[in-house]
Amino acid sequence: MRRTLLLLLVLAAAGGWLIAGAGPDVRRTHVTSAGVPLDVVHPAGNGPHPGVVVAHGFSGSAKLMAPFGDTLAARGYVVVLLDFSGHGANTRSLPDQAAGTADSTRALQRDLDAAVAHLRSLPGADPARIALVGHSMGAGAVTRYAAAHRDVTATVAISLPDASAATADGPARLLTVVGALEFPGFHEAATSAAAQRDDRASYTVAGVEHITVLYAPETHRETVAWLDRAFGGSRDDDAIPFPGRRLVGAALLVLAFLLGFHPLTVLLAGPAAGPRPPFGLRAMGAVPAVLGLAAAGAITAVAAVVARFLPTDDLPLAIGGYVAGYAAVIGVLLLAYARRLPKDPTRRAGRLRLLAVVPYAIVSVAVPVHLGLTHAVPSGDRWWLLLIVWAAFALFAYGAERATRGVPLHLLVIAAFFVVVLAAAAITGLTHGFVLLVLFPLIGLLLWQTLWSATLNRFAVPAWIIAVTGSIVVAWPLAVALPLAG
Repeated sequence: MRRTLLLLLVLAAAGGWLIAGAGPDVRRTHVTSAGVPLDVVHPAGNGPHPGVVVAHGFSGSAKLMAPFGDTLAARGYVVVLLDFSGHGANTRSLPDQAAGTADSTRALQRDLDAAVAHLRSLPGADPARIALVGHSMGAGAVTRYAAAHRDVTATVAISLPDASAATADGPARLLTVVGALEFPGFHEAATSAAAQRDDRASYTVAGVEHITVLYAPETHRETVAWLDRAFGGSRDDDAIPFPGRRLVGAALLVLAFLLGFHPLTVLLAGPAAGPRPPFGLRAMGAVPAVLGLAAAGAITAVAAVVARFLPTDDLPLAIGGYVAGYAAVIGVLLLAYARRLPKDPTRRAGRLRLLAVVPYAIVSVAVPVHLGLTHAVPSGDRWWLLLIVWAAFALFAYGAERATRGVPLHLLVIAAFFVVVLAAAAITGLTHGFVLLVLFPLIGLLLWQTLWSATLNRFAVPAWIIAVTGSIVVAWPLAVALPLAG
């Protein structure tokens, strides 16, 4: 136990040091201008410095793009990172749930206007030398903005969704960057936009996809090299800070919280209950196993269709309303399936002190995500939306616990069906295709939930407490990251 606690402290200290020490020795401020939250990074020296506005993608935030603030400030740029409408700390909603209408386009351009205007007003920035960097949705927004504002010196569009924002008339000096593992549409958009003018270029970063492209050192090197050339040569030869420093720090904090979960459970629940007998879907034999798999597949497939017509689909949380309804329907159907199974005699009566694992679960996911990845503090309508998403995933987790009796392998099977059918729903148009871009983080969250379920089941903790605890690990990131919309 002492060794575990010592390792926990070392991991937490290392994670905190990596996050706190991320980036060069620069000055950082946070302001709100024209209703748009802005993170400002000032480089060393008095200036005047060229300035860069950095724009995140759909479901992102200024915090997600913070490594670009580190990189650009290290090379002598004043950097402004914004939270688009519906994202991060910005409580103003996107007009639609897919950021694909003319109203949403105008909202994004308005937010960029506020960011550019603030950048030009900063004492250390040269208002005549302005560049833009954007990712995904933000890449389309900055490309469109630069095309309409010829005074923007250069633009870098990372994972540009489509080439419609770029024409032969503008923008000038556009670099498109795409991850080698991204979907073909992103590659087509990057090459098509770059081919329209001689002052454009396209670059493919090896071994990364839509999210990890943001943390690839190659992405950062190509970005600053392009901007340096646009502004007349390299301004600083200092090495680019490691873009994944915050991410690694967050991972170490998560690992520390994972290690701390077992000692906390021992403290609250007492000695482990020992091995538990097989129940329900664990029944031995090929026929019960096949029937269990068929039931899980049928349940998730039915839920994917039903969720499209539930009131939750209209919640002002882009995509989140559909996913919450999908999870809730699966939970209800799993509970109905579980009624045919015998009662689990190993469960203990619930004790109120066991609920202490719930705030621990909240802190374990919110703190690392907010400090090292993206904005994770609910604001505005996100508070009540979080409760709805949490309740939906708690119902899903409770149904899974009852139907599988907490067997990790079978919980993983249900999680696998959840992900595969959700992906199919995105492909067939039942929900937004953006779901496909966040499948890997979702898989990681479901694995995390299963790990905690296995720990709590080892101590025969009541299924409803396991469900409430594990579901927050999935619900919190979804509720705070997906955009407010409608």
